[in-house]
Amino acid sequence: MKQTEFLNIVMPFKDKVFRLAKRLLVSTEEAEDATQEILLKLWKNKTKIGEYKNIEAFSMTMTKNFCFDKLKSKQAQNLKIVHSNYEDKNVGLQKQLELNDSIGWVGKIMEDLPQQQKMVIQLRDIEQYDFDEIAKMLDMTNTAVRVTLSRARKTIREKLTNTHNYGIK
Repeated sequence: MKQTEFLNIVMPFKDKVFRLAKRLLVSTEEAEDATQEILLKLWKNKTKIGEYKNIEAFSMTMTKNFCFDKLKSKQAQNLKIVHSNYEDKNVGLQKQLELNDSIGWVGKIMEDLPQQQKMVIQLRDIEQYDFDEIAKMLDMTNTAVRVTLSRARKTIREKLTNTHNYGIK
């Protein structure tokens, strides 16, 4: 496989790989390193790329596994998951402060979710994968993915509602 062919296959989803790595590792530098490692592994195995039906899903699975390994290592004991991808610049100051506050609370609430729920939320709501792809990546059934997503959303919604109603977590 030529370099241009490889780049045409891999480049369209490299940002998704980075976003998943950032979701799991938090640190931009760590996410950049992880993305580079994944792309390097794909390049080294470029002759086998044609064997995979969905190279994007394969790459996301590689990213997930790489990041989990990194999180398990002693070097990454202080990393945590935080979400800060949403920002609307065309909103009034008061509304923007409220949105930023809500995003901060969602990030804090997500920290308390089980790892599998964090992954499903990331892949479905942020990366926009369909249930079949998520099920394949996480080695789950479609029903299990739907149930996990539903439980995660319900937990986030309930805790966020409580926070807004009472001002406490």
